[in-house]
Amino acid sequence: MTKTSPEQNKAIVLKAFDTLFNQRDYAAAEKFWSDRYIQHSAHIAPGREGLFSLVRGAPATLRYENQLILAEGDYLIAYGRFSGNGRPAAWIAADVVRFEDGKLAEHWDVLQDEATKAESVSGLPMFGDRFPA
Repeated sequence: MTKTSPEQNKAIVLKAFDTLFNQRDYAAAEKFWSDRYIQHSAHIAPGREGLFSLVRGAPATLRYENQLILAEGDYLIAYGRFSGNGRPAAWIAADVVRFEDGKLAEHWDVLQDEATKAESVSGLPMFGDRFPA
């Protein structure tokens, strides 16, 4: 059983998300996700293949950007933006991942459409330091 540190898990998730969502390299992405991967998202079919199928069906413009990543023990939260997803607004996501044997083993998410300046009651952007164009 491979045990990874929180710092290693941060690096693994960032590389995994880039490999799958930005590069669309499914063969390389397989090494990051457990073949017993458990998916809790309401938007994604079960297992690793459910996730990979979702990405295969997404527009080629889909991109993931990370703003914040926190890890403790075997759990990690990545706060980021999924843009170019074919929807009217990008998704701002808090992805929670559990690691097992150095791989992404389980996933939960909270997704919200990114607010424009006109929609933001706080007057602050949800991601980065400026509002979407």
